[in-house]
Amino acid sequence: MKIVLKVLFIIFLIWMVVGIYLLNTNHEKSKIVMGLGVLYMSFILMPIFIYHRYKDGKYKKYIIDNNSNKKS
Repeated sequence: MKIVLKVLFIIFLIWMVVGIYLLNTNHEKSKIVMGLGVLYMSFILMPIFIYHRYKDGKYKKYIIDNNSNKKS
């Protein structure tokens, strides 16, 4: 999973560099390339990263449980 995330992140970085290059050269499709890059990051890269990060239940130590905080 780590390798998949690294590869997806490298693809995203290359995608953004190409988009910035196209913006600087005033290419007509530059805004489309940048927009697709942002969609790629938000709908493919980030969900996979969030799943990988929290799949083992590591987030449970950050959740506040009202039942355990009450003193009788």
